[in-house]
Amino acid sequence: MFQQGIYCLHLVEQELLLFAAFWVLVGTVDEMAVDCCWAWFRLSGRASTGRISLEVSRAPLKGHAAVLIACWQEEQVIAHTIRHALSAWRQTGFTLYIGCYGNDSATVAAAMSGAGGDNRVRVIIHDREGPTTKADCLNRLYHALCEDERRRGCRYRSVLLHDSEDMVHPAELAVVDGALAKADFIQLPVRPEPQVRSRWVGGHYLDEFTEAHAKSLVVRDVLGAAVPAAGVGCGFARDILERITRRRRAEGSAGPFAAECLTEDYELGVLVWREGGRARFLRVRDEKGQLVATRAYFPATFEDSIRQKMRWVHGIAFQGWDRLGWSRLAWRRPGRVGKLADAWMAMRDRRGPLTAIVLASSYALLIVELLLGIVRVAGLADEIPVPKSLNPVLTICLASFVWRCGVRAGFTAREYGAWEGVCAILRIPVANLIAIFAGQRALASYIRTLNGGMIVWDKTRHDAHPAAMSVAGGPVL
Repeated sequence: MFQQGIYCLHLVEQELLLFAAFWVLVGTVDEMAVDCCWAWFRLSGRASTGRISLEVSRAPLKGHAAVLIACWQEEQVIAHTIRHALSAWRQTGFTLYIGCYGNDSATVAAAMSGAGGDNRVRVIIHDREGPTTKADCLNRLYHALCEDERRRGCRYRSVLLHDSEDMVHPAELAVVDGALAKADFIQLPVRPEPQVRSRWVGGHYLDEFTEAHAKSLVVRDVLGAAVPAAGVGCGFARDILERITRRRRAEGSAGPFAAECLTEDYELGVLVWREGGRARFLRVRDEKGQLVATRAYFPATFEDSIRQKMRWVHGIAFQGWDRLGWSRLAWRRPGRVGKLADAWMAMRDRRGPLTAIVLASSYALLIVELLLGIVRVAGLADEIPVPKSLNPVLTICLASFVWRCGVRAGFTAREYGAWEGVCAILRIPVANLIAIFAGQRALASYIRTLNGGMIVWDKTRHDAHPAAMSVAGGPVL
């Protein structure tokens, strides 16, 4: 019986090894393609980081900007967000639209306190009790924006999106306003802030966002693929939003944001591309060399991080497949390169569930190898060698892992310092475990919706804000 168990473990080992090695090899080809594109674009000057002077960052806007922020139970952070935005942005040509719910009096009071009577802030109370969905709240803000346009007889030039916990950069409005002269949608980087009390869970966002927003999205931009909106630090030309709104209304929706989608921001960015608009991802540094990016604290606990990433996987991978499909990826777009690039990037976006399965298989393989190793050391079983045909594949997988560690550490160290670069390698197992559990929960959540389950705003609660740390020596912009 014991020997039969060992034999079964060997079979499991072989199957897991073949499965994991194959998909790791596929992922290696994919990532190396992105790395090579990024390196070539950097060397050729097509992916350079821009600069903006202090004078330009404070210059008057070419047109009025509306900034939409949807809130539910954000009384701990929304006042800080409003006060910091009002003090950081020196222009007067913008309006903050803060969406709240009547049954969330604490957030309403905090928003009113943060506004302090400034006429650049409008606190909009939703006519429905919360929480509905973030997209539904944003649609309510969009309707308020349209009502203001009709009442004033003037039209906004741009619409920006932010979250209630965001710390904006002083040059953001100027960068977006200037770039919209040649584009319909602009996405700026997101810069997670380090958290001393969450070096590993909160810290892994530093590594993932830095690599994505310094490399992957840069490659998408140069290749001409759709640039997904992050929901923060992104600006849309007023005309493209109106076109998308007309399309939504023809489909029975109430506004430009899909209320039934968990990642309405991602979908909106893709729709800009499908409507024939031009999307750009911009990396710009200010006169001090700081990245013009949105700063924020990300989830600090394992559970909160899993819940957040579950929403991302569910919305982007499963709902993206259902709502955006595959056959229409090249809809209304000229140029073969852009079409192929967008199909490639769409596959990368939707690989979350497969990534979770491959990672789970890899860790299961480690457990099996540990058990077999104990048995072999005890002299209870002989070692069965790996087939020679797999040796080249395993060598490539190992080399790929070392390369990926180096790339991630390099990008993190460039933005946060050498120590964080070292921690980026040590945080890889944490990121992998979160991805595994998030993928599993996303699949379960998606199955529930197929059985008639409702989409709810299962948002992350925020208790700290980067701007509140400035007095204690935290980030100051």
